Amino acid sequence: MAAIRQGHVYLEVLVAIEIEDKFDVQDEFVVPDLLGVKGISSASGPKSHQLVAIYFDTPDLRLAARGITLRRRRGGDDSGWHLKLPKAAGVRQEIQLPLTRSAKIVPAALADQVLVYTRGHALVPVAELDTKRSVTRLLDGDGEVLAEVADDRVKGTVFSQSPDVKPKVERWREVEVELVKGDEALLKRVGKRIIKAGAVTGGSANKLGRLLGEAVQKLPQSPAEGTVGAAVFAYLRSQTDALIAQDGRVRRAEEDAVHKARVACRRMRSAFKSFSSIVTETDALQEELKWFGEVLGEVRDLEVIQLRFGKELDGLDEHLIVGPVRARLLDDLKHQEEEGYERAREAMNGERYFALLDALDQPLSFTGKATREADEELAKIVAKEWRRVQKKHETAQAIDDAHEREIAMHDVRKAAKRARYTAEAAGFGHEAARAEAVQEALGLYQDGVVAQETLEKEAAKAREAGEDTFTYGVLAGLERAAADRARAKFPKLWAKLT
Repeated sequence: MAAIRQGHVYLEVLVAIEIEDKFDVQDEFVVPDLLGVKGISSASGPKSHQLVAIYFDTPDLRLAARGITLRRRRGGDDSGWHLKLPKAAGVRQEIQLPLTRSAKIVPAALADQVLVYTRGHALVPVAELDTKRSVTRLLDGDGEVLAEVADDRVKGTVFSQSPDVKPKVERWREVEVELVKGDEALLKRVGKRIIKAGAVTGGSANKLGRLLGEAVQKLPQSPAEGTVGAAVFAYLRSQTDALIAQDGRVRRAEEDAVHKARVACRRMRSAFKSFSSIVTETDALQEELKWFGEVLGEVRDLEVIQLRFGKELDGLDEHLIVGPVRARLLDDLKHQEEEGYERAREAMNGERYFALLDALDQPLSFTGKATREADEELAKIVAKEWRRVQKKHETAQAIDDAHEREIAMHDVRKAAKRARYTAEAAGFGHEAARAEAVQEALGLYQDGVVAQETLEKEAAKAREAGEDTFTYGVLAGLERAAADRARAKFPKLWAKLT
């Protein structure tokens, strides 16, 4: 079970992971005897069901384009609202809610889960599947259900969004094998037996995809395999998918979700800058990624600082903790974090965020260099980014003023982070590790500086409230010492790396 948010209420819902295989069969196909398959001792059934499912999507089928299904189904053992999200090859995440009175309005809790795909567009009924299902359960020697074999005869109807166009109707038959307590090796053995009987591996990931066919819009296609353009495209696509995957988790304030979404934004911005000789016309997209990264940054910074202060307070002797320090540093910051989440959700429900996601789905503009061989071109770009780090460091060290030099060293850290992301995108592990070492070392110093600034602000609030601020000074001293140690160690690390 899990909780998803509806307004200010969290609903308990069933979240399941489906592992299944589908097979296309002719009308005269006979499901083979599966008792001879290794691990299966007996079978129960078949048991018949009449399933009627209405599918919801945007008029331009944005969910179907991503392999997502949202339906209201009656009949069988799992009547209710079902949302199936892609997880991995052959594995899908399913969220289930009970049936509601309305058959035409998607529950808000589910509509929120697909906002990252619908992006402000209405959810409407787009199709109906009327299925006569015959289910056989496959059991082991202890009577445990290992898998279910569903023999489906389907009537599919595509609703027209225009009153002048008649609905499209199609009929077919398919067999589906879904694991219950069995493993994937069993799934493979059962599938092999079914194919031997005359079935073929299903051509569509789901019934709705088969029914809608060419009406589903295609996502941008990659350049030719082996080219630097293909490598950059694959990386940017993976980061877009990573951002989208965290959308629902951020809305639910799940652990580490904001961090992962923010990193995806940073990686894309970095890639657009580093690979500007491969991909062009991305300035506006970079600005929007920066904006959303800052939206997430407010929450992430508060998450990190709470963990940091909590650990430091736990490590202090009790006589050094004077006044309601924990309440102010942890509870007060937690309240600020919750307010930050509300602002993040507000932004994620807005047109600017939806426009950003739409822009990420658009085809990229590649230069002539995109057709070059990947390894050689990527190596050049990775080397160039490391030289940029070195140049930033030389510039910083040439500054006499200590404060100005610290600001310049922060630029070195940002350059190192970009070099790291570039090397990771290109698959250059050694170069990525080198840049990460610089980033992390300088980050320790920067984190200490930020922590001191936060302590100064919180101490001022405590002072105004008449509270003792002794402990804030203790913590600030610890942070100052940690920052100084990090700064002192860096020259040795730099010499080792360069």
